[in-house]
Formats: sequence, C-alpha cells, structure tokens
Amino acid sequence: MNIRGIIFDINGTLIDIHTDEGMDEIYRALSHFLTYQGIHLHRNELREHYYRIMQEQIEARAEKYPEFDVVALWEEFLKRNLDPARIPDRYRLRALSEFLAEMYRGISRHRLELYPDVKAVLDDLRTLYSLAVVSDGQSVWALPEMKATGIENYFDPIIISSDYGFRKPDPRLFQAALDRIGADPGDVLFVGNDIYRDIFGAGQLGMKTVFFVSNQGRRQMEGVEPDYIIYRFAELKDAVRFFEHF
Repeated sequence: MNIRGIIFDINGTLIDIHTDEGMDEIYRALSHFLTYQGIHLHRNELREHYYRIMQEQIEARAEKYPEFDVVALWEEFLKRNLDPARIPDRYRLRALSEFLAEMYRGISRHRLELYPDVKAVLDDLRTLYSLAVVSDGQSVWALPEMKATGIENYFDPIIISSDYGFRKPDPRLFQAALDRIGADPGDVLFVGNDIYRDIFGAGQLGMKTVFFVSNQGRRQMEGVEPDYIIYRFAELKDAVRFFEHF
C-alpha cells in the first residue's frame, strides 16, 4: 500500500477528554452570568432552553446523521431571551455566543490530556505523510482543545462536524478530508476509537482502518471489522509499517 495520508479522529483517539453535560453547576453558573445580560432564568429553565434549541437545530438539518452548532444555539437563545433593546450587533452577539459556548464546555470538563505517546508518534509520522483530522464535535471546542494539548499544527485539514451540519459516519466528512489531501481512499489510513462512527464510516469509502481500543467509544458492531487494532497509541507505528507492506 502506498500510504499518502493518515486521518485521525480527535476525542478518544488523540485526546483523552471527559466531560459531563449533566452537571447542575454548568447551568447554575451560566444562569448567574446571564443575569448581568438581563436574562433571568433558573438553571433548570436554562437547561430546558438549551436542549430545546439543540433539538430544533437537529430536526431542521434533515440529515441522516445531524449535527448541531453550539455557537448558533447560543445566538438563538440570546435572540429569544434578551430584551430587544439590548440585543448587540451581530459581531458582539457572535462573540457573546462563543463565550457562552466556551464557558459551558469549560465547566463541564473534568479531564483534558493527550493519550501517552501521541506527540512522539505524530512527530515521526508528519515527516512522511499528510496528516488530517475528521472528528465529530464543535469547532469552538475542538480547536482550542487541540491547541491546549499542543497538536493543532500537525493536521491539515481539520474537519469538524459542527461546520458541516452532519456527523460521522456520513461519508461526506471523510471525503472532504480526502479532497483536501488530494488522495484516493485506497491510499489513506483512518485511525479512530469508535467502531461505528470511525471504522464503519471510513470503511464505506474504502480507506484502511486502524481501531484504537481506548477508554472511549463503541467497540463492536455486527459486520464491521477494522483492518488493524491497537491498544496503545505507540502501536500505530507498527500498524503503518504493516500497511506499507500490505
């Protein structure tokens, strides 16, 4: 196999992250902050608004695997709940919406770190192959988290589902990365931790797949088998050597 590129999932593959969106503390802190913007909602009301707008977005997508946009969600929330006389111009509205999204994520987060050996392996691979990312999530969260863990400069392109309106295993996300790399599916490896979204998703296009059995992600799906399995990220170099002689 002539490997031209390697595409990675982020969370559960490169970054070991744990968040809890059910924490009362998230909605309590946000509701307190919003009183300074003239919005007076109990934390439970705020939670209801948040998930209602999310569901509206998802239903409006009309996609098989819909993805929401958390910044657009907060923009809509502010438009519905601010006094019309206090709604800022679109630039300040966008900035406030991004701040609320970041605050939400920051309060919900318990852990953010790379899996062992990630940077060492990426340092070796980047000299030989094009590296890219295809990940479900919100770019307003994913890009700062990649920067915080020191891996934002390893990848081009970085494809995040919130920017497209649909999630993996939708093949269009994988194809977007392939188009940017300029490679055929048969010349690219995909590395992920979820047997359905990652391995099944990438396999639909004919990419060879490496399944990282981490502490996150779905591990089994009937009829889906990865081409190679690793249990430590450092083993990815063995997988690459295997495919080079495939």
